[in-house]
Amino acid sequence: MKPREFIICFVLIIVLIINGCSSSLRYQEETELHITANYDTLLFNSLKNSKALFSATGEASFYANKFNGRKTANGEKFSNNDLTAAHIDFPFNTIVRVTNLSNQKFVIVRINDRTPSRNKRLIDLSRRAASALGMISNGVINVQVDVLKWGE
Repeated sequence: MKPREFIICFVLIIVLIINGCSSSLRYQEETELHITANYDTLLFNSLKNSKALFSATGEASFYANKFNGRKTANGEKFSNNDLTAAHIDFPFNTIVRVTNLSNQKFVIVRINDRTPSRNKRLIDLSRRAASALGMISNGVINVQVDVLKWGE
């Protein structure tokens, strides 16, 4: 082997060794919980006829579009397409049934955020949940909130 070929092979081997020792980017699984349509159906079917552990009535509103993609109080990324809600003090992951008192439509949502302390509303809903209640055009409605399963 000629000296020039030897040097090229030597440099190539060194580059490969150094490259092999470097850290590589690895796939990181997202930790955010996104409720899928399948999960929504299972949750709805298993809890729709549950007796309330606690009930309250008050006003509900829904998140403005500017909050889509922001982090919630429990660290998840908020999505207007999830069936989630904010409450001032219910534990995270509490499952509640929200009923529109004017048309009796209801939706089951999971608490993953907090309402502002100055907010007089009982609950803030994702756009998908608000749509299920038929409240998009009204903005604020009177609701009954029934706790079906307490979070931890």
